[in-house]
Amino acid sequence: MRALVARAARVPPRVEEVILPAPGPDEVRVAIRAAGICHSDLSMVNGTLAPPYPLVLGHEAAGVVRTVGDRVDRVRAGDHVVLNWAPPCRRCWHCRHGEPWLCAATGAPGTPRGTSAADGAPLHVTLGLGALAEEVVVAGNAVIPVPADLPSELAALLGCAVLTGVGAVRRTAGVAPGDAVAVIGLGGVGLSTVAAARAAGADPVIAVDLAEAKRGLATAAGATDFLVSDETSTRSVRALTGGRGVDHAFECVGRAATIRLAWRATRRGGQVLVVGMGAKDDVLELGALDIFHSARVLRSSVYGSSDPDRDLPELARAASDGSLDLTTLITDRINLDEAPEALHRMARGEGARSVVLFEETGEPARGRVHSAPA
Repeated sequence: MRALVARAARVPPRVEEVILPAPGPDEVRVAIRAAGICHSDLSMVNGTLAPPYPLVLGHEAAGVVRTVGDRVDRVRAGDHVVLNWAPPCRRCWHCRHGEPWLCAATGAPGTPRGTSAADGAPLHVTLGLGALAEEVVVAGNAVIPVPADLPSELAALLGCAVLTGVGAVRRTAGVAPGDAVAVIGLGGVGLSTVAAARAAGADPVIAVDLAEAKRGLATAAGATDFLVSDETSTRSVRALTGGRGVDHAFECVGRAATIRLAWRATRRGGQVLVVGMGAKDDVLELGALDIFHSARVLRSSVYGSSDPDRDLPELARAASDGSLDLTTLITDRINLDEAPEALHRMARGEGARSVVLFEETGEPARGRVHSAPA
């Protein structure tokens, strides 16, 4: 079976043969049909994050269940599913207090039982999934059924970009009709945030990005205005909002500089929402008087403050019936061998979402499936 593997930080990942175990009693095996290239995958290889290596990349994907363990009852073979990189345990303090997106048991790279390279060396997997692969073996609670008629390339986006962006608008910020919104950074998450803000009735919805090429994508997603980010961006945002600034600024990059831009573009009493994941040594500085005087709220939105088991099926139904248009988010449809170049394009700020497509037969696109003994 083939998968995209990163061997070390700042070393280009490559497609390798890997070996999967047979599912344990609480696990499922899924044939991947589509997998998105997410900025978090780039962060795993460019030094922003420091995961254990070697690492199978990928965490935004959809596929078809092939086999299930004896104790799995939420899906069965043949079900179409979206992978969930943050399945809540439902037992920790955060889960019991209505914050499953902060679950203490999820979100860390792991080494599923028996997953290994072709030479038998153990492999870690991104966020418990390693979904840029022809197949995966994952925990039974890490899959969520979706309608079979929902195209896999759209279903894949639900697992990260869409749930994060839509959740940030609906769950974290609570955007209301007539609110002024700015979205900084127009990758898959940023464009999902734009679309959700517009659907919530926000006006204006101001999209900001370094690349002029993102203008058309922003407009298609629902932005009322587009700005190329520069030293005049704050003044431009305020000019579009009667001089006040926006009610909600969504920072979808994960950098101190863009968080400061979001802060300055927000009105007194508004809120700044950090949706992008940044580096631990990229320090944000704000003046104590500024914090007091502006009365702004600075908060993050982890996974869109969403409960995937509740929110993802709702989004899947909306995407399936056409009331949620996700087609504008996909700028490149590629195969697995083209995934390393897609990461380079993302690093250059090009496009929105590249989606790796696999054959629709339920069998791997190429190569033979290896299964270790149960």
